[in-house]
Amino acid sequence: MYKTIIVHVDESPLTEARVRAAAGLAATHEAHLVGCAATGMSWPAYAMLTGSMAVTPVNEFEVLRSTARACLERFMERARQLGVESLEQRMVEDENRDALLLQARYADLVVTGQDAGDAATVRGLPQYLAMHGVRPVLVVPPSYEGAPIADSVVVGWDGSAQAIRAIAGAMPVLARARSVRLALVNADLESGLHGDEPGADMALYLARHGVRVEVLRERAQASVGDALIAIARDSGAGLLVTGAFGHSRYREIVLGGVTRVLLDRAPLPVLMAH
Repeated sequence: MYKTIIVHVDESPLTEARVRAAAGLAATHEAHLVGCAATGMSWPAYAMLTGSMAVTPVNEFEVLRSTARACLERFMERARQLGVESLEQRMVEDENRDALLLQARYADLVVTGQDAGDAATVRGLPQYLAMHGVRPVLVVPPSYEGAPIADSVVVGWDGSAQAIRAIAGAMPVLARARSVRLALVNADLESGLHGDEPGADMALYLARHGVRVEVLRERAQASVGDALIAIARDSGAGLLVTGAFGHSRYREIVLGGVTRVLLDRAPLPVLMAH
């Protein structure tokens, strides 16, 4: 089960969607929900940026602190309205990516928002957390309005280590789901990873964990990412689970095609792990 969930909180109006998703999971799993807001940089970094410590405008850095505190107060109020009983707020004087990576060490799940072009959104945050973090990341689209996440789930299965880690990170949700579809797209292209009957071994593994699973094999001309989105849409799924991939040493910049498509266009929450 998830016992500690971290949710990224900032000034963006898109925070509402991710808090809704995090609060729903926290209530379902009786988890402790932690809202994490960052100042955007540390005090030493701010001092170096603005000049010598003797003349650094302390009041301007205090504005960053005050903004983060205000975001957290709004989070606390909203989470209580959504029925979360165990709550905590954490303000971190650091850059958002480093702050969340550090806090994620002590949680079971990290919840953040999809990149959506909002001025207050930290660009590239979901992919950075997925590629560099040690916990699964739930990426919530701005259109999310509180639909059940754990009722129906689609799992993208390609036999990779990344997909295995994503499944492990999603197990608390999968075990509760009414319906889980293990989706294999163009499995014949990766026959060496799937065995004689693609999907059968993973389906058996999930079944032993009490997951009600169905194997779905698709042959698609479209990209795998778009095919998974279509499967999730047609299934009425509330969650898509998939591994996160990078094709560059600069993984926060260049991602694999499936990961990029899902982070850009998925209309439902996506749980990822690398």
